[in-house]
Amino acid sequence: MPLLLSLFFVSGFAALVYQVMWVRELGLLLGSTAQAAALTVAIFFAGLGSGGWFWGRRAPQMTSSLRGFGWVEIGVAVTALGHFVLIDGYHALYPLLYDHFGDSLWLNTVAKGAIAATLLFPPSFLMGGTLPLMVQHLVRHPKALGNVGTRLYAVNTAGSATGALTAGFILPLPLGFRNAYLLAVALDLTVGLTALLLAAQSSPPPTPRDPGQTHRSAHAPHRQPGQTHRSAPTAPHPPIHPSTHTPIHPHTPSPLPLAFLSGFATLGIEILWTRLFSQVLQNSAYTYALVLSCFLLALAVGAGVANQLIRLSRLSPPVILGTLLGLASLVTVVSAWGFYRLTDGLTYLGRGLGWWDYIAEVAGLAALVVLLPAVVLGTVLPYLMRLLEADPRQPGEVIGRLVAADTVGAIAGSLLTGFVLLPTLGTWRSLMLLAALYPLMLAGLVLQRRSWPRLGLGALAIAAAIALASLTLENVQAVTFGVWGNERLVEVQEGTHATVTVVESGGDRAIRVNSYYTLGSSRHLHLEQNQTVVPLLTHPNPRSVFYLGMGTGITAGAALPFNPEQVVVCELLPEVVDLAERHFGRWIYGLFEDPRVTVYAEDGRNCLSRSRATYDLIISDLFTPWERGTGNLYTLEHYRMALDRLEPDGLYVQWIPLYQVSEREFAIIARTMATVFPQVVVWRGDLGPSRSIVALVGQKQPALLDPAVAVRQGRALLAQWPNAADLPDEYFEALLLRLYVGNLTASGLFADAPLNTDNFPRIEYLAPQTHRQVEAGDRRFLVGREREQLYANLRDATPPDRDPYLAQLTPTQLGYVQAGHSYSQFAQLNHARLTDEAEPFLLEFEALSPAGTRNALSPARQLLP
Repeated sequence: MPLLLSLFFVSGFAALVYQVMWVRELGLLLGSTAQAAALTVAIFFAGLGSGGWFWGRRAPQMTSSLRGFGWVEIGVAVTALGHFVLIDGYHALYPLLYDHFGDSLWLNTVAKGAIAATLLFPPSFLMGGTLPLMVQHLVRHPKALGNVGTRLYAVNTAGSATGALTAGFILPLPLGFRNAYLLAVALDLTVGLTALLLAAQSSPPPTPRDPGQTHRSAHAPHRQPGQTHRSAPTAPHPPIHPSTHTPIHPHTPSPLPLAFLSGFATLGIEILWTRLFSQVLQNSAYTYALVLSCFLLALAVGAGVANQLIRLSRLSPPVILGTLLGLASLVTVVSAWGFYRLTDGLTYLGRGLGWWDYIAEVAGLAALVVLLPAVVLGTVLPYLMRLLEADPRQPGEVIGRLVAADTVGAIAGSLLTGFVLLPTLGTWRSLMLLAALYPLMLAGLVLQRRSWPRLGLGALAIAAAIALASLTLENVQAVTFGVWGNERLVEVQEGTHATVTVVESGGDRAIRVNSYYTLGSSRHLHLEQNQTVVPLLTHPNPRSVFYLGMGTGITAGAALPFNPEQVVVCELLPEVVDLAERHFGRWIYGLFEDPRVTVYAEDGRNCLSRSRATYDLIISDLFTPWERGTGNLYTLEHYRMALDRLEPDGLYVQWIPLYQVSEREFAIIARTMATVFPQVVVWRGDLGPSRSIVALVGQKQPALLDPAVAVRQGRALLAQWPNAADLPDEYFEALLLRLYVGNLTASGLFADAPLNTDNFPRIEYLAPQTHRQVEAGDRRFLVGREREQLYANLRDATPPDRDPYLAQLTPTQLGYVQAGHSYSQFAQLNHARLTDEAEPFLLEFEALSPAGTRNALSPARQLLP
């Protein structure tokens, strides 16, 4: 028994490693949207549910269910290996499907579903058979079904929790995703081969006697009708007759509807808890894995509690089950209020804490909010195995039906909660509605028999359900929307992807996601516009522009005054697209009305890769590096794909927030881009004192900077301004050249930095640690003196007069470049209140700048109407 439990633990461990890898890989292929993630989870669960039902029916017919378990585990490993054969083909096939079907419902449902199903369904179908087959092997008496079944369920789920934690924290950086996946395959093969070996060596199991049968010799093995004698211990379970079971009470509740509703509520509540945690966490791959592992661990502990309750034979199973349903509703409600109180009104968690202290604080919150309540939720399903002891069918079939019912409920609960309840009711009311399901289940349980006490209890349960479903929680909801200080809430959308708000302060508006992540603000209008203006001033003919990310739309809207022929914008969050269109019209130059513009609410990387269209510029927006999935936009594979989507003279513009990366992350991104693009140069997005952004501009073909392009583009933009023709060429040249930093390729500064790839996603897993180390004061982002040191290193490695990109510049124009460096140093020192040290740099800036441009520091402010 201990060895079999160990095998079952490892089986659960491998299953979650697979699931983590599948969700990631299909996100890269089909897009990291809520729809794609839901499709992946639904197909995975469908495989588990149908596999449980199928293998449960097959288990009693097998000569050895342990041998069947072994072959199923080997089958999981073999079909999982098919991932490597299919995924590369699908990456090549998907653009062909898009060429044929376009952005249609057929592509987004049927085609994506077929691709996901061929990858996920075969191994998950086999995984679904592991519990029924193991139960069939171990249950030798009908009364042992609950005890054995709950123990197996607890061990397997504990393995899953460990697998999720290991896949999230340990495996990606040292092994990479590919080797982590192969590790799971190897574990499944080991489990399967070990089970086959044990099946070959085991002795004949004892068989339950049927009192109605004729006497057999004590030494004669039981045979099925028509079955020949076998000396090996592989005979199937004899049919268990009702006479050997606990008598079936006519009013015993049916476990399958309860299993369906339990799966529905549990998965729906998990989704809502995940949304709540997203309001207060850094939302990295680590925090996601930690919350998921905590939830799975709670389900494992719940199964252990169910095991102990089953041993309490003196208590009536319906009474215990009814108590569990009432407690499940109560802890769900308490978890909502507890989360609000423990986070001090949804305050961002872990300010000032280092990495491991932060992880400990998140784990503590998850333990209080998720672990304890989810133990109660996780007790309900395993305890239903106690009711199944009265079922006349074989144990494997009984468990398979229970697994199937629960899994179908989980699919329905996750889809309905994510795509209906959240967008229409919001997080808090949806949580109360799901909490109301448990009193309804309790009412259905007690009203199966009619008596006045039962009628009273049923009415009380129904009244409790109605009361819970009616709660509005307005005093809590306002905090979820992320309104800071004196801001006014303009609109909020709790959508399928995130909670997104528009807030206003002093006439300026901002979009905020999940309470603490600001996507852009009209207060920083010209800084956001510079993300378009700076690169477009360097390209001789920017006819087509692709935007990877949109936010408020201010950056993308800034392209329209340049009169391009085509602008394509991809923004992951549909809620952001809708709110930007409704509330930022005055700042975006008609972005949503212009016929040249196409806006997709899609994953940007997927949006770019699925089409064969090419562009003069691809502008990648500012992204928070430590957020889960963001690292995919800095990988070698993404840059290679983007290179293929550029016109011959095209530019890929990667904006980086220096106030969110350390030198380590910057070096990784720089080295990765420099590996793909023949020449990469660095531009400032501003000349501000501290929180700066820079653009790494990759060229498809190495080219020289032509200052005449900036003059021509700038004059075209100012054509409608009075006296614009009187401005000298130097005005436009200085506006641009003061923002140039250096030549990344020629400097060779980061040649030894590691690469960021889809297989080794270093940014996704290092940036969250850096974020916390900065909070604790153990590391610095590239702000202040660190920023200036980066600029100085680039300038010193390749001085402007030896920079091949600047070969066409005159000495005067090179002086404008130096003027930008001087002003940047002045701004930083002046911000640090080192006035005496700052003054010489200001004087140098003024001496190198043409007359009349000393206060003209932002191209967008000077050129856009």
